[in-house]
Amino acid sequence: MNWTEKRDTTRDQLRLLNKTIPDATRAFGGLGKAVKEGGSLDFKTKELVAMGMAITLRCEACIVLHMEALVRAGATREEIGDVLGMSIQMGGGPAMMYAAAAMDCYEQLIAEKTATAAE
Repeated sequence: MNWTEKRDTTRDQLRLLNKTIPDATRAFGGLGKAVKEGGSLDFKTKELVAMGMAITLRCEACIVLHMEALVRAGATREEIGDVLGMSIQMGGGPAMMYAAAAMDCYEQLIAEKTATAAE
């Protein structure tokens, strides 16, 4: 899978949804902001939790958006690996397949970030 294309397609779909139901999407965005800014966990930790949930819920769009946030937050391969392992433990065989896809996503987004930084 090309995760960059998946990310871009997901963003396009969300823009269309935002135009269609702006009040609902704005409210959902407010919830996201509130939970990411408040509480005792830092942003990266919260995104690691979200990644585990994206894998066990089998949501490819969620995987790419949360993986992008994790790459930006400086998550290491080891941190991602820990989350993937916990996801597999909690979600079994199907989670293992999505964990493998998430690792591929991480590799592609890290390569994109490295290429952009080199420019």
